[in-house]
Amino acid sequence: MHVPVWLWLVTVVGLLVLVGIDLFVVDRRPHRISMAEAGRWVAMYVACAVVFGLLVWLLAGGRFAGEFFSGYLTEYSLSVDNLFVFLVIMTAFKVPVIHQHRVLLVGILIALLLRGALIVAGAALISRFVAVFYLFGAFLIYTAYRIARSPDATDEEAEYEDNAVIRLLRRVVPVTSRYHDQRSMLRVDGRLMITPMLVVMVAIGTTDLLFALDSIPAVFGLTQDAYLVFAVNAFALMGLRQLYFLIGGMIQKLVYLRAGLATLLSFIGIKLILQVAHDDWQPFRSGAQSLPVPVPNSGVSLAVVVAVLAVTVLASMIKNRSLARGEKGSTQS
Repeated sequence: MHVPVWLWLVTVVGLLVLVGIDLFVVDRRPHRISMAEAGRWVAMYVACAVVFGLLVWLLAGGRFAGEFFSGYLTEYSLSVDNLFVFLVIMTAFKVPVIHQHRVLLVGILIALLLRGALIVAGAALISRFVAVFYLFGAFLIYTAYRIARSPDATDEEAEYEDNAVIRLLRRVVPVTSRYHDQRSMLRVDGRLMITPMLVVMVAIGTTDLLFALDSIPAVFGLTQDAYLVFAVNAFALMGLRQLYFLIGGMIQKLVYLRAGLATLLSFIGIKLILQVAHDDWQPFRSGAQSLPVPVPNSGVSLAVVVAVLAVTVLASMIKNRSLARGEKGSTQS
Protein backbone atom coordinates (compact mmCIF):
# COMPACT_ATOMS: atom_id res chain seq x y z
CA MET A 1 0.00 0.00 0.00
CA HIS A 2 1.49 3.33 -1.07
CA VAL A 3 1.27 5.88 1.73
CA PRO A 4 2.35 9.45 0.92
CA VAL A 5 4.29 11.51 3.43
CA TRP A 6 1.35 13.83 4.04
CA LEU A 7 -0.80 10.89 5.19
CA TRP A 8 1.89 9.87 7.69
CA LEU A 9 1.91 13.46 8.98
CA VAL A 10 -1.89 13.61 9.22
CA THR A 11 -1.91 10.32 11.15
CA VAL A 12 0.73 11.49 13.62
CA VAL A 13 -1.03 14.86 14.08
CA GLY A 14 -4.33 13.07 14.66
CA LEU A 15 -2.73 10.92 17.37
CA LEU A 16 -1.20 14.02 18.98
CA VAL A 17 -4.65 15.64 19.03
CA LEU A 18 -6.05 12.60 20.84
CA VAL A 19 -3.16 12.75 23.31
CA GLY A 20 -3.74 16.47 23.82
CA ILE A 21 -7.44 15.91 24.55
CA ASP A 22 -6.53 13.15 26.97
CA LEU A 23 -3.87 15.25 28.69
CA PHE A 24 -5.66 18.59 28.92
CA VAL A 25 -9.25 17.39 29.32
CA VAL A 26 -9.13 14.11 31.25
CA ASP A 27 -5.95 14.80 33.22
CA ARG A 28 -6.50 18.54 33.72
CA ARG A 29 -7.75 17.75 37.20
CA PRO A 30 -6.07 14.64 38.68
CA HIS A 31 -8.75 12.23 39.90
CA ARG A 32 -9.60 8.58 40.31
CA ILE A 33 -10.75 7.20 36.94
CA SER A 34 -14.14 5.53 37.37
CA MET A 35 -15.16 2.44 35.41
CA ALA A 36 -17.88 4.44 33.65
CA GLU A 37 -15.39 7.11 32.51
CA ALA A 38 -12.86 4.48 31.45
CA GLY A 39 -15.58 2.60 29.56
CA ARG A 40 -16.51 5.70 27.57
CA TRP A 41 -12.90 6.33 26.60
CA VAL A 42 -12.29 2.70 25.64
CA ALA A 43 -15.40 2.83 23.44
CA MET A 44 -14.14 6.06 21.87
CA TYR A 45 -10.71 4.64 21.04
CA VAL A 46 -12.18 1.42 19.65
CA ALA A 47 -14.58 3.52 17.55
CA CYS A 48 -11.62 5.55 16.22
CA ALA A 49 -9.86 2.32 15.24
CA VAL A 50 -13.00 1.05 13.49
CA VAL A 51 -13.40 4.32 11.58
CA PHE A 52 -9.73 4.18 10.57
CA GLY A 53 -10.17 0.60 9.34
CA LEU A 54 -13.24 1.59 7.31
CA LEU A 55 -11.28 4.45 5.74
CA VAL A 56 -8.55 1.98 4.81
CA TRP A 57 -11.25 -0.20 3.25
CA LEU A 58 -12.63 2.70 1.19
CA LEU A 59 -9.24 4.05 0.08
CA ALA A 60 -7.09 0.91 -0.24
CA GLY A 61 -9.49 -2.04 -0.44
CA GLY A 62 -10.73 -4.91 1.69
CA ARG A 63 -7.41 -6.73 1.80
CA PHE A 64 -5.58 -3.97 3.66
CA ALA A 65 -8.60 -3.28 5.88
CA GLY A 66 -8.66 -6.96 6.84
CA GLU A 67 -4.95 -6.82 7.63
CA PHE A 68 -5.50 -3.75 9.83
CA PHE A 69 -8.40 -5.23 11.77
CA SER A 70 -6.70 -8.60 12.31
CA GLY A 71 -3.50 -6.81 13.38
CA TYR A 72 -5.41 -4.46 15.69
CA LEU A 73 -7.30 -7.27 17.43
CA THR A 74 -4.09 -9.28 17.81
CA GLU A 75 -2.09 -6.35 19.17
CA TYR A 76 -4.87 -5.30 21.54
CA SER A 77 -5.26 -8.84 22.87
CA LEU A 78 -1.49 -9.19 23.35
CA SER A 79 -1.47 -5.82 25.11
CA VAL A 80 -4.08 -7.04 27.62
CA ASP A 81 -1.40 -9.34 29.00
CA ASN A 82 0.72 -6.22 29.63
CA LEU A 83 -1.86 -4.77 32.02
CA PHE A 84 -0.92 -7.10 34.85
CA VAL A 85 2.72 -6.04 34.52
CA PHE A 86 1.63 -2.37 34.60
CA LEU A 87 -0.34 -3.14 37.76
CA VAL A 88 2.75 -4.72 39.35
CA ILE A 89 4.84 -1.63 38.43
CA MET A 90 2.21 0.76 39.81
CA THR A 91 2.09 -1.20 43.06
CA ALA A 92 5.88 -1.42 43.36
CA PHE A 93 6.27 2.35 42.93
CA LYS A 94 3.22 3.10 45.13
CA VAL A 95 1.81 5.48 42.51
CA PRO A 96 -1.10 7.53 43.94
CA VAL A 97 -4.38 6.53 42.30
CA ILE A 98 -5.11 10.07 41.10
CA HIS A 99 -1.81 10.19 39.19
CA GLN A 100 -1.93 6.74 37.59
CA HIS A 101 -3.65 8.05 34.45
CA ARG A 102 -0.84 10.53 33.71
CA VAL A 103 1.80 7.87 34.41
CA LEU A 104 0.21 5.52 31.90
CA LEU A 105 -0.28 8.29 29.32
CA VAL A 106 3.34 9.43 29.31
CA GLY A 107 4.68 5.89 29.73
CA ILE A 108 2.73 4.65 26.73
CA LEU A 109 3.85 7.64 24.64
CA ILE A 110 7.44 6.62 25.42
CA ALA A 111 6.52 3.07 24.42
CA LEU A 112 4.99 4.26 21.14
CA LEU A 113 8.16 6.19 20.23
CA LEU A 114 10.31 3.13 20.96
CA ARG A 115 7.95 0.87 19.02
CA GLY A 116 8.06 3.30 16.09
CA ALA A 117 11.83 2.85 15.92
CA LEU A 118 11.42 -0.95 16.00
CA ILE A 119 8.80 -0.82 13.22
CA VAL A 120 11.08 1.27 10.98
CA ALA A 121 13.98 -1.12 11.64
CA GLY A 122 11.77 -4.15 11.01
CA ALA A 123 10.42 -2.73 7.74
CA ALA A 124 13.97 -1.95 6.56
CA LEU A 125 15.12 -5.50 7.33
CA ILE A 126 12.11 -7.06 5.61
CA SER A 127 12.71 -5.02 2.45
CA ARG A 128 16.29 -6.32 2.20
CA PHE A 129 16.36 -9.84 3.63
CA VAL A 130 13.73 -12.47 2.95
CA ALA A 131 15.25 -14.60 5.73
CA VAL A 132 13.83 -12.16 8.31
CA PHE A 133 10.39 -13.67 7.70
CA TYR A 134 11.67 -17.13 8.63
CA LEU A 135 13.23 -15.69 11.79
CA PHE A 136 10.03 -13.83 12.71
CA GLY A 137 7.94 -16.95 12.15
CA ALA A 138 10.24 -19.19 14.18
CA PHE A 139 10.46 -16.58 16.95
CA LEU A 140 6.67 -16.32 17.19
CA ILE A 141 6.27 -20.09 17.42
CA TYR A 142 8.96 -20.23 20.12
CA THR A 143 7.27 -17.36 21.97
CA ALA A 144 3.95 -19.20 21.81
CA TYR A 145 5.61 -22.27 23.35
CA ARG A 146 7.21 -20.12 26.05
CA ILE A 147 3.89 -18.43 26.89
CA ALA A 148 2.08 -21.76 27.07
CA ARG A 149 4.72 -23.24 29.40
CA SER A 150 5.33 -20.19 31.60
CA PRO A 151 3.59 -19.55 34.93
CA ASP A 152 0.28 -17.75 34.95
CA ALA A 153 0.72 -14.02 34.27
CA THR A 154 -1.71 -13.22 37.05
CA ASP A 155 0.42 -14.81 39.75
CA GLU A 156 -0.10 -12.61 42.80
CA GLU A 157 3.46 -13.23 43.95
CA ALA A 158 4.97 -11.58 40.86
CA GLU A 159 7.48 -8.86 41.72
CA TYR A 160 8.87 -5.92 39.80
CA GLU A 161 12.59 -5.56 39.16
CA ASP A 162 14.22 -2.48 37.61
CA ASN A 163 15.34 -3.02 34.04
CA ALA A 164 18.70 -1.81 32.72
CA VAL A 165 17.35 1.61 31.68
CA ILE A 166 15.88 2.31 35.12
CA ARG A 167 19.04 1.15 36.89
CA LEU A 168 21.11 3.50 34.71
CA LEU A 169 18.68 6.36 35.33
CA ARG A 170 18.93 5.91 39.09
CA ARG A 171 22.74 5.98 38.89
CA VAL A 172 22.95 9.09 36.72
CA VAL A 173 20.25 11.28 38.29
CA PRO A 174 19.29 11.49 41.99
CA VAL A 175 15.70 10.50 42.76
CA THR A 176 13.57 12.06 45.48
CA SER A 177 12.18 9.81 48.18
CA ARG A 178 8.56 10.80 47.60
CA TYR A 179 6.14 12.10 44.98
CA HIS A 180 5.63 15.84 44.49
CA ASP A 181 2.16 15.99 42.94
CA GLN A 182 2.55 15.50 39.16
CA ARG A 183 6.04 16.99 38.93
CA SER A 184 8.71 14.92 37.23
CA MET A 185 11.67 17.12 38.18
CA LEU A 186 12.43 19.71 40.83
CA ARG A 187 15.30 21.41 42.56
CA VAL A 188 16.16 20.48 46.14
CA ASP A 189 18.74 22.76 47.79
CA GLY A 190 19.77 23.93 44.32
CA ARG A 191 20.27 20.38 43.06
CA LEU A 192 18.19 19.08 40.15
CA MET A 193 16.44 15.84 41.06
CA ILE A 194 13.83 13.64 39.42
CA THR A 195 10.80 12.26 41.22
CA PRO A 196 9.46 8.70 41.31
CA MET A 197 6.80 9.96 38.85
CA LEU A 198 9.36 10.18 36.04
CA VAL A 199 10.99 6.89 37.03
CA VAL A 200 7.72 4.96 36.84
CA MET A 201 6.85 6.58 33.48
CA VAL A 202 10.16 5.39 32.04
CA ALA A 203 9.61 1.98 33.65
CA ILE A 204 6.22 1.62 31.92
CA GLY A 205 7.59 2.72 28.54
CA THR A 206 10.74 0.59 28.54
CA THR A 207 9.03 -2.49 29.99
CA ASP A 208 6.44 -2.30 27.20
CA LEU A 209 9.30 -2.46 24.70
CA LEU A 210 10.01 -6.02 25.85
CA PHE A 211 6.45 -6.99 24.97
CA ALA A 212 6.84 -5.27 21.61
CA LEU A 213 9.60 -7.73 20.71
CA ASP A 214 6.81 -10.33 20.54
CA SER A 215 3.89 -8.29 19.27
CA ILE A 216 5.53 -6.33 16.43
CA PRO A 217 6.71 -9.48 14.60
CA ALA A 218 3.18 -10.84 15.14
CA VAL A 219 1.65 -7.82 13.41
CA PHE A 220 4.24 -8.03 10.61
CA GLY A 221 3.01 -11.60 10.20
CA LEU A 222 -0.43 -10.23 9.35
CA THR A 223 0.62 -7.22 7.27
CA GLN A 224 3.98 -6.16 5.86
CA ASP A 225 2.87 -2.55 5.43
CA ALA A 226 4.84 -0.37 7.88
CA TYR A 227 2.09 2.27 7.97
CA LEU A 228 -0.53 -0.26 9.01
CA VAL A 229 1.84 -1.81 11.58
CA PHE A 230 2.38 1.65 13.11
CA ALA A 231 -1.36 2.43 13.08
CA VAL A 232 -2.16 -0.91 14.72
CA ASN A 233 0.33 -0.26 17.52
CA ALA A 234 -0.81 3.34 17.98
CA PHE A 235 -4.51 2.52 18.30
CA ALA A 236 -3.87 -0.48 20.55
CA LEU A 237 -1.56 1.46 22.89
CA MET A 238 -3.74 4.57 23.02
CA GLY A 239 -6.72 2.50 24.15
CA LEU A 240 -4.68 0.46 26.59
CA ARG A 241 -4.56 3.12 29.32
CA GLN A 242 -8.31 3.32 29.78
CA LEU A 243 -8.59 -0.46 29.53
CA TYR A 244 -6.28 -0.63 32.55
CA PHE A 245 -8.84 1.25 34.64
CA LEU A 246 -11.82 -0.54 33.11
CA ILE A 247 -10.88 -4.15 33.68
CA GLY A 248 -8.13 -3.84 36.34
CA GLY A 249 -8.46 -6.90 38.56
CA MET A 250 -10.70 -8.61 36.00
CA ILE A 251 -7.53 -9.69 34.18
CA GLN A 252 -7.24 -12.51 36.68
CA LYS A 253 -10.59 -13.88 35.48
CA LEU A 254 -9.21 -14.51 31.97
CA VAL A 255 -7.80 -17.86 33.05
CA TYR A 256 -7.24 -19.03 29.47
CA LEU A 257 -5.69 -15.78 28.24
CA ARG A 258 -2.21 -17.25 27.85
CA ALA A 259 -3.53 -20.29 26.01
CA GLY A 260 -5.37 -17.98 23.62
CA LEU A 261 -2.32 -15.78 23.05
CA ALA A 262 -0.11 -18.84 22.47
CA THR A 263 -2.59 -20.11 19.87
CA LEU A 264 -2.65 -16.72 18.11
CA LEU A 265 1.13 -16.43 17.97
CA SER A 266 1.48 -20.01 16.70
CA PHE A 267 -1.03 -19.35 13.91
CA ILE A 268 0.68 -16.11 12.86
CA GLY A 269 4.15 -17.70 12.99
CA ILE A 270 3.05 -20.59 10.77
CA LYS A 271 1.23 -18.19 8.42
CA LEU A 272 4.37 -16.06 8.10
CA ILE A 273 6.55 -19.06 7.18
CA LEU A 274 3.94 -20.31 4.68
CA GLN A 275 3.68 -16.83 3.16
CA VAL A 276 7.39 -16.47 2.49
CA ALA A 277 7.64 -20.06 1.22
CA HIS A 278 4.77 -19.38 -1.15
CA ASP A 279 6.29 -16.12 -2.44
CA ASP A 280 9.97 -17.05 -2.55
CA TRP A 281 11.33 -19.85 -0.39
CA GLN A 282 15.02 -18.97 -0.93
CA PRO A 283 16.14 -17.15 2.21
CA PHE A 284 19.12 -15.19 0.89
CA ARG A 285 18.52 -14.64 -2.82
CA SER A 286 15.38 -13.60 -4.63
CA GLY A 287 14.50 -15.81 -7.55
CA ALA A 288 10.74 -16.16 -7.15
CA GLN A 289 11.16 -19.84 -6.31
CA SER A 290 7.72 -20.38 -4.80
CA LEU A 291 6.32 -23.51 -3.19
CA PRO A 292 2.68 -24.61 -3.71
CA VAL A 293 1.64 -24.22 -0.08
CA PRO A 294 -1.70 -22.78 1.13
CA VAL A 295 -1.55 -19.32 2.71
CA PRO A 296 -4.45 -17.86 4.75
CA ASN A 297 -5.60 -14.56 3.25
CA SER A 298 -6.48 -11.47 5.30
CA GLY A 299 -10.13 -12.53 5.65
CA VAL A 300 -9.22 -15.97 7.00
CA SER A 301 -6.64 -14.43 9.34
CA LEU A 302 -9.22 -12.00 10.73
CA ALA A 303 -11.72 -14.83 11.24
CA VAL A 304 -9.13 -16.94 13.09
CA VAL A 305 -8.13 -14.03 15.35
CA VAL A 306 -11.77 -13.27 16.23
CA ALA A 307 -12.57 -16.96 16.82
CA VAL A 308 -9.56 -17.53 19.09
CA LEU A 309 -10.34 -14.44 21.18
CA ALA A 310 -14.03 -15.36 21.44
CA VAL A 311 -13.24 -18.92 22.53
CA THR A 312 -10.67 -17.63 25.05
CA VAL A 313 -13.17 -15.28 26.70
CA LEU A 314 -16.06 -17.77 26.58
CA ALA A 315 -13.97 -20.63 28.00
CA SER A 316 -12.67 -18.34 30.77
CA MET A 317 -16.24 -17.33 31.68
CA ILE A 318 -17.37 -20.96 31.82
CA LYS A 319 -14.35 -21.91 33.93
CA ASN A 320 -14.94 -19.06 36.39
CA ARG A 321 -18.61 -19.94 36.68
CA SER A 322 -17.71 -23.56 37.39
CA LEU A 323 -15.19 -22.51 40.06
CA ALA A 324 -17.73 -20.18 41.66
CA ARG A 325 -20.28 -22.98 41.85
CA GLY A 326 -17.69 -25.31 43.39
CA GLU A 327 -16.77 -22.73 46.04
CA LYS A 328 -20.43 -22.09 46.78
CA GLY A 329 -21.11 -25.82 47.15
CA SER A 330 -18.16 -26.32 49.49
CA THR A 331 -19.28 -23.38 51.63
CA GLN A 332 -22.82 -24.69 51.98
CA SER A 333 -21.59 -28.17 52.89
